[in-house]
Amino acid sequence: MKYIKLTLITLAAALMTACGQKDTKTATTGQDAPKAAPVVSIVTAQAEDVDITNTFTSNIEPFATNNIVSQTAGRIVSINAEVGQKVRKGQVLAKMDDVNLAKTQMQYINDSTELARLTELYNIGAVAQADYDLAKLSLNVTKKTYGNLAENTYLRSPINGVVTARNYDKGDMYSMTQPIFVVEQIQPVKMLVNVSESLFTQVSEGMEFDITVDAYPGEIFKGKVNLLYPTVNAATHTFPVEVVCENKDERLRPGMFARVTANFGTNHHIVVPDNAVVKQQGSGEHFVYVLQPDNTVKYTLVQLGKRMGNRYEIVSGINEGDRIVTEGQVRLKDGVSVTVK
Repeated sequence: MKYIKLTLITLAAALMTACGQKDTKTATTGQDAPKAAPVVSIVTAQAEDVDITNTFTSNIEPFATNNIVSQTAGRIVSINAEVGQKVRKGQVLAKMDDVNLAKTQMQYINDSTELARLTELYNIGAVAQADYDLAKLSLNVTKKTYGNLAENTYLRSPINGVVTARNYDKGDMYSMTQPIFVVEQIQPVKMLVNVSESLFTQVSEGMEFDITVDAYPGEIFKGKVNLLYPTVNAATHTFPVEVVCENKDERLRPGMFARVTANFGTNHHIVVPDNAVVKQQGSGEHFVYVLQPDNTVKYTLVQLGKRMGNRYEIVSGINEGDRIVTEGQVRLKDGVSVTVK
């Protein structure tokens, strides 16, 4: 009996131990302790004046381009300029064969002499009015013909510029298929930009534009509106604007790619750090998290304006004074409680 009593006591102790272990296991495998609230950094949204700027792309063009040609085919006697050479207005660039010019010059001299003789006779009544008028007409025709031939024998530059093409050599037969020279005026230069019709009333002659080119990083050249086209393209809803840059040092050259920027005033908008703005995956939408009074965050869509270095202009979506999350957005979603560091 004593042995049985001890066995029962031992069994009871074992059962109590097992129950205790079960309770402990239940306690340790129950619900996890609440997770710590995400830690975030915030900034207070503030409004400031933001320049309304628009940037347009264009290619730099010469202010004027002249193709130097002769009205008639003929032998090129001399070439007096080379590609890249600066030329003056009126400078002779090439000379054509002058046989016809010499003949016309002799005719002009003869007609001048004849008219002088007939004038004396006409003044004493020895020559009929018709003969006198015919002599004057003949001289005028010869004079115009001589001037035209001289212009097309001695080919001159009509502008101050630089020679950008030479298509013939001395002794070549000019065939009238392409110009002998191309002269471009690069002081000033011009750019043609297509401006949105919404800005039609805000652009005027003399308005200033900033010009930048890849060839001179960080440098800004100044230009002004020289010409406004009077019609709007119905397909693109833009209108052409000609911007001219003086280019006194001739550093801007035709063909360069240019970005032309104009200031159309200012807006008073919210500005926040760029790391506060999150792009929604799969769409072009952007959002921020706004801290609420109960330390939860609210998912808020925003409309972005221009980027200014490491900051964004916010056109709409938040108000001045809102507290915006700038760090820790990875663990956030709408309504989550946070800890502000």
